Amino acid sequence: MAKLDETRPFIPVGIAVLTVSDTRTPETDRSGDTLAARIADAGHRLVARAIAPDDVGAIRARVEAWTREEAIDVIITTGGTGFTGRDVTPEALEPIFEKRMDGFSEVFHRISYDKIGTSTIQSRATGGVLNATFVFVLPGSPGACKDAWDGILKAQLDYRHMPCNFVEIMPRLDEHLKRSPG
Repeated sequence: MAKLDETRPFIPVGIAVLTVSDTRTPETDRSGDTLAARIADAGHRLVARAIAPDDVGAIRARVEAWTREEAIDVIITTGGTGFTGRDVTPEALEPIFEKRMDGFSEVFHRISYDKIGTSTIQSRATGGVLNATFVFVLPGSPGACKDAWDGILKAQLDYRHMPCNFVEIMPRLDEHLKRSPG
């Protein structure tokens, strides 16, 4: 059974949020705002935030650049996971993942199903690893971002979460321990 090991320190990680949309602006980016607030509330660092158009090259370029920034451990994208012609975030990122995280999509859909029923099949949420950086591709609705953060990412990005978590397997874990609060 999952639990927090309070004997372990909380280790904040650096997170970047990319909203993928042809129409969102910083003032109308509710999904990005939702993620930014949850990241801060959990005690992590929002290292970067941007909006990219629904364009494979633009999405891929931004994510690849962020994976080369040492302060960024995790990238969360929101938007572009549906089936319309402009929804291309999975096409932009899945081909460059070094490792896919099939379980992320499966658990996301399980959580989503409890809230929106079979409508969850209209999302192509996915996750993977690129350049030692975790990348999570979420739908563009604030509700989907809440579900993914509250139901998966909050726990998996907490070093105290047992029996295992993403932080303890990050290749740069020693750097995080050096930067732990205290």
